[in-house]
Amino acid sequence: MVKQDGLSLIYGALADPTRRRILEILGAGDRCVTELAKPFSMSLPAISKHLRVLERAGLLIRERLGRTHRLRANPEAVREARAWMDAYAEHWTGRFDALDRLLAATEDDTPPTERNPDR
Repeated sequence: MVKQDGLSLIYGALADPTRRRILEILGAGDRCVTELAKPFSMSLPAISKHLRVLERAGLLIRERLGRTHRLRANPEAVREARAWMDAYAEHWTGRFDALDRLLAATEDDTPPTERNPDR
């Protein structure tokens, strides 16, 4: 099996709408597995599979108290993914700004009749 990096695990986990909804619910506070499963129309084993994906990605933390498993969201994992996304957003914003400047300079040099060939 190929070992995945943390960001791949995070974004892979977030790709599923059920897992995103689980994180939204956990954002309101800790839950046990059975509480967390109630809003979903799927089996407890299916929810458990989603929870394992989220846990493996570091997006949730499980605390075992006897037979009860309490889950809470881990905002640090989301911050890591957000930081990566922000770095790329900053890069592309700079690139698009440079393209806008280039297009504006090019448009200023183009005779008015060539700017819009439909007119």
